[in-house]
Amino acid sequence: MSLLHLSFYSAFTLSSLGLAFHRTHLVSALLCLESMMLSMYIALSTWPVENQATSFTLMPMLMLTFSACEAGTGLAMLVASTRTHGSDHLHNLNLLQC
Repeated sequence: MSLLHLSFYSAFTLSSLGLAFHRTHLVSALLCLESMMLSMYIALSTWPVENQATSFTLMPMLMLTFSACEAGTGLAMLVASTRTHGSDHLHNLNLLQC
């Protein structure tokens, strides 16, 4: 395993561990999701270059599009939850109390 692959895997693993263990604020959860998407985007960008495969060059752009949609949806949820509940703490958000 090369150092480049190790850095991608470790970035994805650390961001998923951050998402699993540090779930106090919605902002921190969104930042962990964005770092996961960023590591996947960089990995998908370098993969066709390493394998000389031109058929997979569209995949990073699709991943970047989905990442932008996810970020916009997450920020809209952040604004909506802050306006209705007064804070972005995840323990205040309960679907059964709507």
